[in-house]
Amino acid sequence: MGFKTGDFPPVDVDTFLDKPLFERTKALALHWVQFGFGSPKMIPTTYVLKLVFLYLLAGTALITWTSGVGPFWDVAGWWNEPVVYQKLVLWTVLLEAIGLAGSWGPIAGKFKPMTGGVLFWARPGTIRLRPWKAVPGTGGDTRTVFDVVIYLGFLASLLLAIVLPGVPSESLSAVLPDNTSGLVAPWLMIAPVVLLVLCGLRDKTIFLASRGEQYLPAMVFFGVLPFVDMIVAAKLLICAVWIGAGVSKFGRHFTNVIPPMISNSPCVPSKWLKRAHYRDFPRDIRPSRFATFMAHVGGTTVEIITPLVLLFSTNYWLTLAGVVLMVVFHLFITSTFPLAVPLEWNLLFGYLAVFLFLGFPNQDGFGIADMSSPVLTVAIIAALAFFPALGNLRPDLVSFLPSMRQYAGNWASALWTFTPGAEEKLNTISPRPSRNQVDQLQALGYPAAVAEITMQQTIAWRSMHSQGRGLFSVLAARLDDLDRRTVREAEFACNSLIGFNFGEGHLHGLDLIEAVQKRVGFAPGEFVVCWVESQAIHSKVQHYQLIDAALGVIERGHWTVADAVNEQPWLPNGPIPLTVTWRAPQPAGETAPGQPVAP
Repeated sequence: MGFKTGDFPPVDVDTFLDKPLFERTKALALHWVQFGFGSPKMIPTTYVLKLVFLYLLAGTALITWTSGVGPFWDVAGWWNEPVVYQKLVLWTVLLEAIGLAGSWGPIAGKFKPMTGGVLFWARPGTIRLRPWKAVPGTGGDTRTVFDVVIYLGFLASLLLAIVLPGVPSESLSAVLPDNTSGLVAPWLMIAPVVLLVLCGLRDKTIFLASRGEQYLPAMVFFGVLPFVDMIVAAKLLICAVWIGAGVSKFGRHFTNVIPPMISNSPCVPSKWLKRAHYRDFPRDIRPSRFATFMAHVGGTTVEIITPLVLLFSTNYWLTLAGVVLMVVFHLFITSTFPLAVPLEWNLLFGYLAVFLFLGFPNQDGFGIADMSSPVLTVAIIAALAFFPALGNLRPDLVSFLPSMRQYAGNWASALWTFTPGAEEKLNTISPRPSRNQVDQLQALGYPAAVAEITMQQTIAWRSMHSQGRGLFSVLAARLDDLDRRTVREAEFACNSLIGFNFGEGHLHGLDLIEAVQKRVGFAPGEFVVCWVESQAIHSKVQHYQLIDAALGVIERGHWTVADAVNEQPWLPNGPIPLTVTWRAPQPAGETAPGQPVAP
């Protein structure tokens, strides 16, 4: 791999696309094992430069200058200043909400332009996805001027809270009498909290992109709690995120996440180490025992045990060890450049571990027992646990982000399929700030076949995860023309339609398909989707829908997760067993060419 040249799959560009789908999937999955996406070093370098100059340097310079501390390069002078902590959280929210943090750039499927976010959400007429149809005043799927105004108001309110100096706080002075920088004025939190909720009720995309499930509680704490309660509540919040993510990794999915993530890391140059995460490359690329150890000891165990230690430890050295472990944990995730690229989030959480648990240790009056009221403690814990508990029991009701299931591998997911030429119809949607990804690559100079093979690497990546084998199984069992269809990974594809995705399948389910169909008008069979809900914590199956954009849902069913994880990505034994629970009536003998067929 060079700085400007990547490791392109070793295939014959002129003939590769004529091969059967699963033959292509196998070739690209085997290539992924050793090279990942094969991106040139220039791409991760671009992300590092964005982190260094936009997030760290520009952010800390602005924050310290407006807080009366610094200079910004004197980290020892401000790292434990409460107002800096508050503003760094707000700065992260601002970048996320604009679209300059997570789900940015080519690793997330944004090639030209490299930003989604604000280009979509500040433009009337783009697609909007409301979270709940029952909420009055949220009908429709088109962004209005009102939506743009409240979104821009949300950005402005965040920026205002960042640039205004801190104000004196009695509760802060009682604990830190020598502090002169104060706290962000509590009243400045009213507007961003209210506007983020309004934005979220109108468009769940903006709420999820802003990481509202984590930063909204933090902003509420900034606005209503006295200083000690604010710090302890922040500790409970970050531990809820860590522990929730750890619990979500129980089960069969997460082990399948680690190998392809390591394979794609530019910080793991050794092909031997990458292959060690697979059982018997190239014959068997299911996760090895080493991958299982890395997943559930280096991942699950660390995310559950270490936060509990940090919450209750009153020993400096034990706390220091826990903080170091969590900082290394987040730096490791950052180094792998996961496809949703939540790099700023991981750096922030590394800093928060240091600030909260070393800057304000439990033994100095900032433990759980030091909150002003036990009732408040219980209420905060219950509120933080509500959506993770509901989301694990009923994943259809809650996004995997408020469910705290980051990186768990247990995702709602989808594959989109188009008959020849049908995908091009998506480019007729207007207004739309970007085109289909394969067209974006061609606009950058990629030959058509090279652009297509590049995008097909994403479906090979999906096949290496548990739900990918199920999705491909449904398509193979139901579409008699699958080999000639264009197959797209929905997480990438929907990025070009709504400006964001973070592995959240609820952003490209039936609501988005219906919004697209309203604007494009696909014929029956032209655009067929297999979409699957994530697995409930008490269930052994995943429930899927087969959707024809022109006809709606035409089949529902489920597969057993164990069958999916036990199969190779390219399904050498054919589709895994499927159980159909409902199928739309279909007149005998009227199946059109390219339409789904009954098993």
